Amino acid sequence: MADTNKDPNKNKELMRAVKFTLFSISAGLIEIIVYSLLDLLTKWPYWPCYLIALIASVVWNFTLNRQFTFQSANNVPVAMLKVAAFYAVFTPVSTILGNYLAETRGWPGILVTGLNMACNFVLEYLYDRYFVFGKSLDTNERAQRQR
Repeated sequence: MADTNKDPNKNKELMRAVKFTLFSISAGLIEIIVYSLLDLLTKWPYWPCYLIALIASVVWNFTLNRQFTFQSANNVPVAMLKVAAFYAVFTPVSTILGNYLAETRGWPGILVTGLNMACNFVLEYLYDRYFVFGKSLDTNERAQRQR
């Protein structure tokens, strides 16, 4: 027998996770494209290619997720500072570890970037959901119109 009393909050969280995943995939594509172009067109080592690609994907992902996934009307500079704090830790760790794996251990840079992206996906969702946007979920105009 099907459950006819579905929890609307559970459905909302599932949709939030689906949206975050789809936007993260688009950000991941941006990161891979930017990384690949820089890797192919320059003689730069791994880390600047990765760093530039990461920044491009973060700006894209933040903008879409703030507006559509978390539907937050919170203060943009404050939210950006919180995200910057996350990346102030994640970026050096992933850049140093990624550079070690790619340059010292000889792992393919695209594989290292993919592993960094997978870690970033999980950690950033949790960080954004509960810290950056946790108290301002569903407060923007779009969310208000959906009520």
